[in-house]
Amino acid sequence: MKRTIFAACMAIAFLTASAQSNSYIVKTKGVKKSAQTHMQDELAEAQLDEEESSQDFISQNFKYHSLCDWEKGMKFMVMPEKYDLVVKTFTDPSTGKEVSSMTLKYKIMVYQGHDESKDGHARINFICQDNGKPYYYEIGYGTFDDYCFQKTGVPTLAYLGDVDIAKEKLMGKTLFTKTKYYRIDTEYDGEGYQDVEVDRDMEVKVVAVGVGSRKYPVKIVVEDKNGNQFYQNVTMSKTNCGMRDDEFVADEARYLFNNSFELMDDIMSISSRNYKQFIGKIVHTKIPIRMLNEVSSKQQAIPRLAEFRIESITPHKGDDSNATVKLKNTTTGNFFYTDAILDMYKAEGNENKFIGAIFAPGPGKKVVTSEATRAMIRQGHVGIGMTEDEVEMAAGEPDHVENGVGGQYFWVFQRSNNKLLYVEFDGSGVVKKTAVADGPYGPSVNPTLKKAKKGSKTRKSSIPKADNGWMGGTGTPIMN
Repeated sequence: MKRTIFAACMAIAFLTASAQSNSYIVKTKGVKKSAQTHMQDELAEAQLDEEESSQDFISQNFKYHSLCDWEKGMKFMVMPEKYDLVVKTFTDPSTGKEVSSMTLKYKIMVYQGHDESKDGHARINFICQDNGKPYYYEIGYGTFDDYCFQKTGVPTLAYLGDVDIAKEKLMGKTLFTKTKYYRIDTEYDGEGYQDVEVDRDMEVKVVAVGVGSRKYPVKIVVEDKNGNQFYQNVTMSKTNCGMRDDEFVADEARYLFNNSFELMDDIMSISSRNYKQFIGKIVHTKIPIRMLNEVSSKQQAIPRLAEFRIESITPHKGDDSNATVKLKNTTTGNFFYTDAILDMYKAEGNENKFIGAIFAPGPGKKVVTSEATRAMIRQGHVGIGMTEDEVEMAAGEPDHVENGVGGQYFWVFQRSNNKLLYVEFDGSGVVKKTAVADGPYGPSVNPTLKKAKKGSKTRKSSIPKADNGWMGGTGTPIMN
Protein backbone atom coordinates (compact mmCIF):
# COMPACT_ATOMS: atom_id res chain seq x y z
CA MET A 1 0.00 0.00 0.00
CA LYS A 2 2.79 2.42 0.97
CA ARG A 3 4.56 1.57 -2.28
CA THR A 4 1.40 2.36 -4.25
CA ILE A 5 0.90 5.71 -2.49
CA PHE A 6 4.57 6.59 -3.01
CA ALA A 7 4.33 5.73 -6.72
CA ALA A 8 1.19 7.84 -7.08
CA CYS A 9 2.86 10.82 -5.36
CA MET A 10 5.90 10.47 -7.58
CA ALA A 11 3.67 10.32 -10.67
CA ILE A 12 1.82 13.50 -9.64
CA ALA A 13 5.08 15.27 -8.90
CA PHE A 14 6.47 14.17 -12.26
CA LEU A 15 3.37 15.33 -14.12
CA THR A 16 3.47 18.69 -12.32
CA ALA A 17 7.10 19.21 -13.19
CA SER A 18 6.49 18.13 -16.79
CA ALA A 19 3.55 20.49 -17.14
CA GLN A 20 5.37 23.53 -15.79
CA SER A 21 8.51 22.94 -17.87
CA ASN A 22 6.37 22.63 -20.98
CA SER A 23 5.99 25.83 -23.01
CA TYR A 24 2.63 24.61 -24.31
CA ILE A 25 1.08 24.77 -20.81
CA VAL A 26 0.04 28.35 -20.02
CA LYS A 27 -2.03 29.85 -17.18
CA THR A 28 -3.80 33.11 -16.42
CA LYS A 29 -2.06 35.16 -13.74
CA GLY A 30 -3.17 34.96 -10.12
CA VAL A 31 -3.68 31.21 -10.05
CA LYS A 32 -2.24 29.76 -6.84
CA LYS A 33 0.49 27.16 -6.75
CA SER A 34 0.39 24.13 -4.52
CA ALA A 35 2.99 23.60 -1.80
CA GLN A 36 4.49 20.88 -3.98
CA THR A 37 4.92 23.31 -6.86
CA HIS A 38 6.43 25.99 -4.62
CA MET A 39 9.02 23.48 -3.45
CA GLN A 40 9.81 22.50 -7.03
CA ASP A 41 10.16 26.16 -8.00
CA GLU A 42 12.62 26.76 -5.16
CA LEU A 43 14.70 23.78 -6.24
CA ALA A 44 14.57 24.95 -9.85
CA GLU A 45 15.66 28.47 -8.88
CA ALA A 46 18.55 27.09 -6.86
CA GLN A 47 19.57 24.92 -9.79
CA LEU A 48 19.27 27.92 -12.16
CA ASP A 49 21.53 30.01 -9.88
CA GLU A 50 24.06 27.21 -9.93
CA GLU A 51 23.94 26.92 -13.73
CA GLU A 52 24.29 30.69 -14.19
CA SER A 53 27.32 30.78 -12.02
CA SER A 54 28.42 28.02 -14.48
CA GLN A 55 -8.04 34.92 -45.90
CA ASP A 56 -9.35 35.73 -42.87
CA PHE A 57 -7.02 34.90 -40.19
CA ILE A 58 -8.28 31.31 -39.92
CA SER A 59 -8.51 30.37 -43.59
CA GLN A 60 -5.18 32.00 -44.39
CA ASN A 61 -3.20 30.36 -41.60
CA PHE A 62 -4.91 27.19 -40.38
CA LYS A 63 -5.37 24.32 -42.82
CA TYR A 64 -7.60 21.40 -41.87
CA HIS A 65 -5.74 18.09 -42.08
CA SER A 66 -7.95 15.03 -42.27
CA LEU A 67 -6.35 11.88 -40.88
CA CYS A 68 -5.93 10.71 -44.48
CA ASP A 69 -3.66 13.71 -45.12
CA TRP A 70 -1.51 13.53 -42.01
CA GLU A 71 2.19 13.75 -42.77
CA LYS A 72 5.01 12.20 -40.81
CA GLY A 73 6.37 14.63 -38.25
CA MET A 74 3.04 16.25 -37.32
CA LYS A 75 2.97 16.86 -33.57
CA PHE A 76 0.20 16.36 -31.04
CA MET A 77 -0.04 16.57 -27.26
CA VAL A 78 -1.83 14.00 -25.13
CA MET A 79 -4.63 15.90 -23.35
CA PRO A 80 -6.89 13.22 -21.88
CA GLU A 81 -10.35 13.97 -20.53
CA LYS A 82 -12.06 11.95 -17.79
CA TYR A 83 -13.41 9.38 -20.27
CA ASP A 84 -9.92 8.83 -21.69
CA LEU A 85 -8.63 7.82 -18.28
CA VAL A 86 -11.02 4.87 -18.33
CA VAL A 87 -10.74 3.88 -21.99
CA LYS A 88 -7.02 3.69 -22.79
CA THR A 89 -5.90 5.11 -26.13
CA PHE A 90 -2.34 4.02 -26.83
CA THR A 91 -0.54 0.69 -26.86
CA ASP A 92 3.14 0.03 -26.22
CA PRO A 93 4.28 -2.20 -29.14
CA SER A 94 7.14 -3.67 -27.09
CA THR A 95 4.68 -5.20 -24.61
CA GLY A 96 1.45 -5.22 -26.56
CA LYS A 97 -0.26 -3.68 -23.54
CA GLU A 98 -2.38 -0.56 -23.40
CA VAL A 99 -0.88 2.43 -21.59
CA SER A 100 -2.71 4.66 -19.14
CA SER A 101 -3.45 8.09 -20.60
CA MET A 102 -2.47 9.64 -17.26
CA THR A 103 1.16 8.54 -17.67
CA LEU A 104 1.21 10.07 -21.17
CA LYS A 105 -0.51 13.32 -20.20
CA TYR A 106 1.25 16.42 -21.62
CA LYS A 107 3.58 14.25 -23.67
CA ILE A 108 4.14 15.11 -27.34
CA MET A 109 3.35 12.43 -29.90
CA VAL A 110 4.96 12.67 -33.36
CA TYR A 111 3.00 11.00 -36.16
CA GLN A 112 4.88 8.19 -37.94
CA GLY A 113 2.31 6.89 -40.43
CA HIS A 114 0.09 3.82 -40.28
CA ASP A 115 0.31 0.07 -40.87
CA GLU A 116 -1.56 -3.16 -40.12
CA SER A 117 -1.03 -5.59 -37.28
CA LYS A 118 -0.67 -9.33 -37.84
CA ASP A 119 -4.34 -9.82 -37.06
CA GLY A 120 -5.31 -7.26 -39.72
CA HIS A 121 -6.14 -4.26 -37.51
CA ALA A 122 -5.06 -0.84 -38.73
CA ARG A 123 -2.68 1.01 -36.45
CA ILE A 124 -1.73 4.69 -36.33
CA ASN A 125 1.86 5.00 -35.19
CA PHE A 126 3.63 7.62 -33.10
CA ILE A 127 6.97 8.30 -31.45
CA CYS A 128 6.79 10.01 -28.08
CA GLN A 129 9.08 13.03 -28.27
CA ASP A 130 9.49 13.09 -24.49
CA ASN A 131 10.71 9.54 -23.89
CA GLY A 132 11.64 8.33 -27.39
CA LYS A 133 9.32 5.33 -27.17
CA PRO A 134 6.91 4.19 -29.93
CA TYR A 135 3.17 3.92 -29.37
CA TYR A 136 0.22 3.14 -31.60
CA TYR A 137 -3.51 3.69 -31.65
CA GLU A 138 -5.39 0.68 -32.95
CA ILE A 139 -8.48 1.17 -35.09
CA GLY A 140 -11.10 -1.20 -33.78
CA TYR A 141 -12.88 -1.84 -37.06
CA GLY A 142 -12.36 -1.48 -40.81
CA THR A 143 -9.32 -0.34 -42.73
CA PHE A 144 -7.35 2.86 -42.28
CA ASP A 145 -8.87 4.23 -45.48
CA ASP A 146 -12.36 3.56 -44.13
CA TYR A 147 -11.57 5.25 -40.83
CA CYS A 148 -9.49 8.24 -41.87
CA PHE A 149 -12.31 10.11 -43.62
CA GLN A 150 -14.30 10.29 -40.39
CA LYS A 151 -14.03 13.18 -37.95
CA THR A 152 -13.25 10.84 -35.06
CA GLY A 153 -9.45 10.90 -35.50
CA VAL A 154 -7.23 9.80 -32.59
CA PRO A 155 -8.62 10.35 -29.07
CA THR A 156 -6.78 12.54 -26.50
CA LEU A 157 -4.53 14.26 -29.08
CA ALA A 158 -4.53 18.07 -29.36
CA TYR A 159 -2.95 19.24 -32.62
CA LEU A 160 0.14 21.32 -31.83
CA GLY A 161 0.50 22.64 -35.37
CA ASP A 162 -2.38 25.01 -34.66
CA VAL A 163 -0.85 26.03 -31.33
CA ASP A 164 2.52 26.83 -32.90
CA ILE A 165 0.99 28.95 -35.67
CA ALA A 166 -1.31 30.75 -33.23
CA LYS A 167 1.64 31.52 -30.97
CA GLU A 168 3.60 32.96 -33.91
CA LYS A 169 0.69 34.99 -35.28
CA LEU A 170 -1.10 36.13 -32.12
CA MET A 171 1.41 36.83 -29.35
CA GLY A 172 1.22 40.49 -28.41
CA LYS A 173 -1.62 41.17 -30.84
CA THR A 174 -4.72 43.20 -30.09
CA LEU A 175 -8.03 41.30 -30.13
CA PHE A 176 -11.63 42.24 -29.41
CA THR A 177 -13.92 40.00 -27.37
CA LYS A 178 -16.89 38.64 -29.34
CA THR A 179 -18.68 36.74 -26.58
CA LYS A 180 -19.33 37.42 -22.90
CA TYR A 181 -18.11 34.10 -21.53
CA TYR A 182 -14.48 33.21 -20.87
CA ARG A 183 -12.48 31.41 -18.18
CA ILE A 184 -9.74 31.94 -15.62
CA ASP A 185 -7.48 29.23 -14.24
CA THR A 186 -8.01 28.04 -10.68
CA GLU A 187 -5.36 25.30 -10.54
CA TYR A 188 -1.70 25.88 -11.20
CA ASP A 189 -1.08 22.14 -11.41
CA GLY A 190 -4.21 21.07 -13.28
CA GLU A 191 -7.01 22.10 -15.62
CA GLY A 192 -9.35 23.64 -13.06
CA TYR A 193 -11.10 26.80 -14.20
CA GLN A 194 -13.81 29.28 -13.33
CA ASP A 195 -16.22 30.85 -15.81
CA VAL A 196 -16.13 34.65 -15.96
CA GLU A 197 -18.27 37.17 -17.80
CA VAL A 198 -16.74 40.15 -19.64
CA ASP A 199 -17.96 42.90 -21.95
CA ARG A 200 -18.29 42.24 -25.65
CA ASP A 201 -16.12 44.22 -28.10
CA MET A 202 -13.59 44.90 -25.36
CA GLU A 203 -10.02 45.51 -26.47
CA VAL A 204 -7.57 42.94 -25.08
CA LYS A 205 -3.98 41.91 -25.71
CA VAL A 206 -2.72 38.35 -26.19
CA VAL A 207 -0.22 37.58 -23.41
CA ALA A 208 0.14 33.80 -23.79
CA VAL A 209 -0.77 31.03 -26.24
CA GLY A 210 -0.62 27.37 -25.27
CA VAL A 211 -2.42 24.07 -25.54
CA GLY A 212 -6.06 23.72 -24.55
CA SER A 213 -7.86 20.44 -25.14
CA ARG A 214 -8.37 17.95 -27.93
CA LYS A 215 -11.60 19.62 -29.06
CA TYR A 216 -10.29 23.15 -28.65
CA PRO A 217 -6.50 22.82 -28.88
CA VAL A 218 -5.45 26.48 -28.77
CA LYS A 219 -5.57 28.22 -25.39
CA ILE A 220 -5.45 32.00 -25.83
CA VAL A 221 -4.75 34.03 -22.69
CA VAL A 222 -5.60 37.74 -23.00
CA GLU A 223 -5.35 40.77 -20.74
CA ASP A 224 -7.59 43.83 -20.65
CA LYS A 225 -6.49 47.42 -20.02
CA ASN A 226 -7.03 46.95 -16.27
CA GLY A 227 -4.61 44.03 -16.11
CA ASN A 228 -7.32 41.35 -15.79
CA GLN A 229 -6.48 38.10 -17.56
CA PHE A 230 -8.83 35.44 -18.90
CA TYR A 231 -8.69 32.81 -21.62
CA GLN A 232 -10.61 30.79 -24.13
CA ASN A 233 -9.78 27.39 -25.58
CA VAL A 234 -10.64 27.57 -29.27
CA THR A 235 -10.45 25.44 -32.35
CA MET A 236 -8.63 26.75 -35.41
CA SER A 237 -8.25 24.22 -38.22
CA LYS A 238 -10.38 21.54 -36.48
CA THR A 239 -7.60 19.02 -37.18
CA ASN A 240 -8.33 15.94 -35.01
CA CYS A 241 -10.73 17.90 -32.79
CA GLY A 242 -13.21 15.05 -33.08
CA MET A 243 -16.21 17.30 -33.75
CA ARG A 244 -18.21 17.75 -36.94
CA ASP A 245 -18.86 21.23 -38.27
CA ASP A 246 -22.56 20.95 -37.43
CA GLU A 247 -21.71 20.32 -33.77
CA PHE A 248 -20.35 23.85 -33.29
CA VAL A 249 -23.74 25.26 -32.37
CA ALA A 250 -25.36 26.72 -29.26
CA ASP A 251 -22.85 26.88 -26.41
CA GLU A 252 -20.16 25.11 -28.48
CA ALA A 253 -20.21 27.88 -31.10
CA ARG A 254 -18.19 30.27 -28.97
CA TYR A 255 -15.19 27.94 -29.09
CA LEU A 256 -14.65 28.78 -32.73
CA PHE A 257 -11.93 31.43 -32.79
CA ASN A 258 -13.98 33.93 -34.78
CA ASN A 259 -16.85 33.65 -32.29
CA SER A 260 -14.62 34.41 -29.30
CA PHE A 261 -12.19 36.94 -30.72
CA GLU A 262 -11.85 39.44 -33.50
CA LEU A 263 -8.29 40.05 -34.62
CA MET A 264 -7.39 43.61 -35.46
CA ASP A 265 -4.98 42.39 -38.14
CA ASP A 266 -7.78 40.26 -39.56
CA ILE A 267 -9.89 43.37 -39.96
CA MET A 268 -6.87 44.89 -41.67
CA SER A 269 -7.07 42.13 -44.25
CA ILE A 270 -10.30 43.54 -45.64
CA SER A 271 -10.59 42.99 -49.38
CA SER A 272 -13.14 43.25 -52.15
CA ARG A 273 -14.17 39.69 -51.28
CA ASN A 274 -15.12 40.26 -47.65
CA TYR A 275 -15.64 44.00 -47.17
CA LYS A 276 -19.41 43.66 -46.64
CA GLN A 277 -18.96 42.08 -43.21
CA PHE A 278 -17.54 45.36 -41.90
CA ILE A 279 -20.57 47.46 -42.80
CA GLY A 280 -22.24 48.59 -39.58
CA LYS A 281 -19.06 48.23 -37.51
CA ILE A 282 -17.96 50.92 -35.07
CA VAL A 283 -14.46 52.20 -35.86
CA HIS A 284 -12.22 55.11 -34.90
CA THR A 285 -9.56 57.04 -36.77
CA LYS A 286 -5.97 56.03 -36.08
CA ILE A 287 -4.46 59.03 -37.82
CA PRO A 288 -5.59 62.58 -38.64
CA ILE A 289 -7.40 62.57 -41.99
CA ARG A 290 -9.47 64.83 -44.20
CA MET A 291 -12.89 63.54 -45.25
CA LEU A 292 -15.74 65.01 -47.27
CA ASN A 293 -18.45 66.42 -44.99
CA GLU A 294 -21.87 65.69 -46.52
CA VAL A 295 -23.46 68.71 -44.82
CA SER A 296 -20.94 71.33 -45.94
CA SER A 297 -19.85 69.53 -49.12
CA LYS A 298 -16.26 70.41 -48.18
CA GLN A 299 -13.22 68.52 -46.98
CA GLN A 300 -13.03 68.55 -43.19
CA ALA A 301 -10.03 67.71 -40.99
CA ILE A 302 -10.77 64.76 -38.70
CA PRO A 303 -8.60 64.11 -35.60
CA ARG A 304 -7.37 60.81 -34.25
CA LEU A 305 -9.79 58.69 -32.19
CA ALA A 306 -12.90 60.16 -33.85
CA GLU A 307 -15.66 57.55 -33.72
CA PHE A 308 -17.72 56.50 -36.75
CA ARG A 309 -19.99 53.74 -37.93
CA ILE A 310 -19.29 52.33 -41.40
CA GLU A 311 -22.43 52.85 -43.49
CA SER A 312 -21.21 51.50 -46.82
CA ILE A 313 -18.09 50.48 -48.72
CA THR A 314 -18.38 50.92 -52.48
CA PRO A 315 -15.51 49.47 -54.58
CA HIS A 316 -14.54 51.56 -57.58
CA LYS A 317 -15.52 50.24 -61.00
CA GLY A 318 -12.62 48.55 -62.71
CA ASP A 319 -10.49 48.59 -59.53
CA ASP A 320 -12.16 46.85 -56.59
CA SER A 321 -9.05 47.25 -54.43
CA ASN A 322 -10.05 50.93 -54.05
CA ALA A 323 -13.35 52.02 -52.57
CA THR A 324 -15.36 54.95 -51.29
CA VAL A 325 -16.22 54.52 -47.61
CA LYS A 326 -19.28 56.25 -46.19
CA LEU A 327 -19.22 56.79 -42.41
CA LYS A 328 -21.56 58.25 -39.84
CA ASN A 329 -20.11 60.26 -36.96
CA THR A 330 -21.57 58.73 -33.79
CA THR A 331 -21.65 62.08 -31.96
CA THR A 332 -22.97 64.54 -34.55
CA GLY A 333 -24.81 62.09 -36.77
CA ASN A 334 -23.58 63.58 -40.03
CA PHE A 335 -22.01 61.60 -42.84
CA PHE A 336 -18.49 61.64 -44.23
CA TYR A 337 -16.86 60.09 -47.27
CA THR A 338 -13.30 59.05 -47.93
CA ASP A 339 -11.50 56.97 -50.52
CA ALA A 340 -9.41 54.10 -49.22
CA ILE A 341 -7.39 51.16 -50.48
CA LEU A 342 -8.96 47.87 -49.40
CA ASP A 343 -6.11 45.48 -50.21
CA MET A 344 -3.13 45.98 -47.90
CA TYR A 345 -0.82 44.39 -50.47
CA LYS A 346 -1.78 47.00 -53.06
CA ALA A 347 -1.14 49.89 -50.69
CA GLU A 348 2.64 49.64 -50.92
CA GLY A 349 4.08 53.11 -51.30
CA ASN A 350 0.76 54.66 -50.29
CA GLU A 351 0.23 53.05 -46.89
CA ASN A 352 -1.59 56.02 -45.35
CA LYS A 353 -4.43 55.43 -47.82
CA PHE A 354 -4.92 51.81 -46.68
CA ILE A 355 -8.17 51.38 -44.77
CA GLY A 356 -6.37 49.52 -41.99
CA ALA A 357 -3.97 52.43 -41.52
CA ILE A 358 -6.82 54.95 -41.31
CA PHE A 359 -9.31 53.12 -39.08
CA ALA A 360 -9.17 50.75 -36.13
CA PRO A 361 -12.12 48.74 -34.80
CA GLY A 362 -13.93 49.71 -31.63
CA PRO A 363 -15.08 52.89 -29.90
CA GLY A 364 -13.17 56.14 -30.16
CA LYS A 365 -12.90 59.17 -27.90
CA LYS A 366 -16.25 60.08 -26.32
CA VAL A 367 -17.15 63.78 -26.60
CA VAL A 368 -20.03 65.33 -24.64
CA THR A 369 -21.51 68.31 -26.46
CA SER A 370 -24.75 70.25 -26.77
CA GLU A 371 -27.13 70.13 -29.72
CA ALA A 372 -26.34 73.77 -30.58
CA THR A 373 -22.64 73.03 -30.67
CA ARG A 374 -23.19 69.85 -32.69
CA ALA A 375 -24.95 71.94 -35.33
CA MET A 376 -21.83 74.12 -35.65
CA ILE A 377 -19.57 71.07 -35.73
CA ARG A 378 -21.63 69.54 -38.54
CA GLN A 379 -20.81 72.62 -40.64
CA GLY A 380 -17.13 72.50 -39.64
CA HIS A 381 -17.36 75.77 -37.68
CA VAL A 382 -15.37 76.69 -34.57
CA GLY A 383 -17.36 78.79 -32.08
CA ILE A 384 -16.96 80.66 -28.80
CA GLY A 385 -17.43 78.41 -25.77
CA MET A 386 -16.28 75.20 -27.45
CA THR A 387 -13.97 72.83 -25.62
CA GLU A 388 -10.76 71.36 -27.05
CA ASP A 389 -12.58 68.16 -28.00
CA GLU A 390 -15.34 70.08 -29.78
CA VAL A 391 -12.81 72.19 -31.70
CA GLU A 392 -11.05 69.03 -32.81
CA MET A 393 -14.32 67.56 -34.01
CA ALA A 394 -14.93 70.67 -36.11
CA ALA A 395 -11.42 71.46 -37.26
CA GLY A 396 -9.17 68.49 -36.58
CA GLU A 397 -5.87 68.66 -34.73
CA PRO A 398 -4.01 71.99 -34.72
CA ASP A 399 -0.97 72.53 -36.91
CA HIS A 400 0.71 74.62 -34.22
CA VAL A 401 0.23 75.46 -30.56
CA GLU A 402 1.21 78.84 -29.08
CA ASN A 403 1.39 79.78 -25.42
CA GLY A 404 0.04 83.13 -24.28
CA VAL A 405 -0.12 84.86 -20.92
CA GLY A 406 -2.36 84.25 -17.94
CA GLY A 407 -2.92 80.60 -18.84
CA GLN A 408 -4.32 81.31 -22.30
CA TYR A 409 -3.06 79.39 -25.31
CA PHE A 410 -3.75 79.32 -29.03
CA TRP A 411 -4.32 76.60 -31.58
CA VAL A 412 -3.28 77.55 -35.11
CA PHE A 413 -4.82 75.90 -38.16
CA GLN A 414 -3.38 76.22 -41.66
CA ARG A 415 -6.38 76.62 -43.98
CA SER A 416 -6.55 75.56 -47.59
CA ASN A 417 -7.04 79.19 -48.81
CA ASN A 418 -3.55 80.15 -47.54
CA LYS A 419 -4.96 81.73 -44.39
CA LEU A 420 -4.50 80.89 -40.72
CA LEU A 421 -7.20 80.35 -38.12
CA TYR A 422 -6.22 81.26 -34.56
CA VAL A 423 -8.37 79.76 -31.81
CA GLU A 424 -7.77 81.30 -28.38
CA PHE A 425 -8.50 79.21 -25.28
CA ASP A 426 -8.81 80.62 -21.80
CA GLY A 427 -7.14 78.99 -18.80
CA SER A 428 -9.97 76.46 -18.44
CA GLY A 429 -9.68 75.10 -21.99
CA VAL A 430 -12.72 76.90 -23.46
CA VAL A 431 -12.62 78.93 -26.69
CA LYS A 432 -12.50 82.66 -25.86
CA LYS A 433 -12.27 84.03 -29.40
CA THR A 434 -11.12 83.24 -32.91
CA ALA A 435 -9.22 85.23 -35.53
CA VAL A 436 -8.18 84.76 -39.16
CA ALA A 437 -4.85 85.97 -40.57
CA ASP A 438 -3.05 85.71 -43.85
CA GLY A 439 -0.77 82.69 -44.18
CA PRO A 440 1.32 80.72 -44.55
CA TYR A 441 2.32 80.42 -40.92
CA GLY A 442 4.48 83.37 -39.92
CA PRO A 443 4.52 86.08 -37.24
CA SER A 444 1.72 85.72 -34.76
CA VAL A 445 -1.38 87.89 -35.12
CA ASN A 446 -0.90 88.78 -31.46
CA PRO A 447 2.50 90.28 -30.58
CA THR A 448 2.15 89.05 -26.99
CA LEU A 449 2.17 85.43 -28.18
CA LYS A 450 5.25 83.32 -27.99
CA LYS A 451 5.72 81.71 -31.40
CA ALA A 452 5.93 77.92 -31.35
CA LYS A 453 8.50 76.15 -33.46
CA LYS A 454 7.13 74.95 -36.74
CA GLY A 455 5.82 71.41 -36.43
CA SER A 456 5.67 71.50 -32.64
CA LYS A 457 2.69 69.66 -31.22
CA THR A 458 2.83 70.32 -27.49
CA ARG A 459 -0.69 70.32 -26.20
CA LYS A 460 -2.40 71.52 -23.05
CA SER A 461 -4.09 68.13 -22.98
CA SER A 462 -2.65 65.42 -25.17
CA ILE A 463 -4.70 62.90 -27.11
CA PRO A 464 -3.83 59.28 -26.39
CA LYS A 465 -2.35 57.37 -29.30
CA ALA A 466 -4.50 54.73 -30.93
CA ASP A 467 -3.21 51.16 -30.75
CA ASN A 468 -1.79 49.57 -33.87
CA GLY A 469 -4.38 47.56 -35.76
CA TRP A 470 -7.19 48.01 -38.28
CA MET A 471 -8.98 48.73 -38.12
CA GLY A 472 -10.21 53.18 -34.19
CA GLY A 473 -23.84 81.96 -31.75
CA THR A 474 -21.73 82.05 -34.91
CA GLY A 475 -18.54 80.27 -35.56
CA THR A 476 -15.47 80.61 -37.69
CA PRO A 477 -15.52 78.17 -40.63
CA ILE A 478 -12.44 76.02 -40.85
CA MET A 479 -12.97 74.52 -44.31
CA ASN A 480 -12.36 76.12 -47.69
